[in-house]
Amino acid sequence: MIAIASAHVVATASPSAIFDRWADVATWPQWNADTEWVRLDGAFTQGGTGVLKPEGGPKVKFVIEKLTETDFVDVSRLMGARLTFSHVVTPITDGCLVDVAITMSGPLAWLWNRILGKGLAASVQPDLEALARAAQGGHTLAQ
Repeated sequence: MIAIASAHVVATASPSAIFDRWADVATWPQWNADTEWVRLDGAFTQGGTGVLKPEGGPKVKFVIEKLTETDFVDVSRLMGARLTFSHVVTPITDGCLVDVAITMSGPLAWLWNRILGKGLAASVQPDLEALARAAQGGHTLAQ
């Protein structure tokens, strides 16, 4: 497995506000700068599937592999690789901590990492900060 990037933010939003933003996939492009559009085939539930269109890239199918009160894991299947986004929300007194880790696995992970890795690594922190701002109405706490 290749660890591509990780990000962390302290948000004043509640964990449910963060999950509400994740569940509303049609609004992902509002806080995810490199995403053109996202469509969910059904409900935002574990096992749910959808399609994502990155800016300048081909459509990619994804599946929600894990969804609990604190974790959201989605996996995009690329030819010969799995691109995994692991999201963890930890409640704190005045909001929550949000952590995201991006990994790649599979026989062609090395190739996909060369193609996508730099862009994903560059965007994960600003995208997470934008998500937190959207969920809490405009500001984040110090990291």
